[in-house]
Amino acid sequence: MCRVLCLSESGYYRWLRNREKRNRRQLLAVKIDAILAEHPDNRNYGVDRVCLALEQDGVNVSRRTVYRVMKENGWLHKKRVPHGITKTTTEAQEQENLLKRDFNARRPLEKFLTDITEVQCADGKLYVSPIMDCFNGEIVALEMRDNMKKELCIDTVRQLGRIYPNLKGAVFHSDRGSQYTSAAFRAELSRHGMVQSLSGTGHCFDNARMESFFATLKKEKIYQIAAYKLPREQVKTIIFRYIFIYYNR
Repeated sequence: MCRVLCLSESGYYRWLRNREKRNRRQLLAVKIDAILAEHPDNRNYGVDRVCLALEQDGVNVSRRTVYRVMKENGWLHKKRVPHGITKTTTEAQEQENLLKRDFNARRPLEKFLTDITEVQCADGKLYVSPIMDCFNGEIVALEMRDNMKKELCIDTVRQLGRIYPNLKGAVFHSDRGSQYTSAAFRAELSRHGMVQSLSGTGHCFDNARMESFFATLKKEKIYQIAAYKLPREQVKTIIFRYIFIYYNR
């Protein structure tokens, strides 16, 4: 039979011994599928997150192998590319940027990031204002409203102050939107003893870690639920649960 099929005898017997065993890639696919099934939002995991989850489960495998398995099973996602990035710089703007794109912190409540993003809902736009702790990337305060007036940002800081009363000396970084440069907002920061830091005009990379969070929120949740078809109050509930029950944990 081997001569008819042009096969070596050793190759035939090797196949015979292993035909009941699932190959390593199939076993890896089972493990990855189990990771993605642990939580509905895990289906948004990319290659790097899956590699980390496998490592935490004691499975050592190369990123290339994980990529191949996810591609074979249709688990990869299209990458979204942002548009409209502008580049400007002035010496005065750089002087007020205390972080200088250093988003690392040695301890909690040392550096905070904030920004506003908008989400289109069925009954109008929803404006989301979170505050991130640079120490671990956790969202420590969140306000959502149907407008982006300065009170939205001020109340987000007040919420932070209620949760963490001792904020003296913390650096609070944002862009140069009118909400953050208003006298009322600056006064609220001073009341809590925080020091303001501002990105340069048009320098989205000066607040890159916050922008990255918004990208994660939108591609992992907002786009998945088709928020533009849902009322604002329902979208608010979904965002709140995603951040505090899933993302922060």
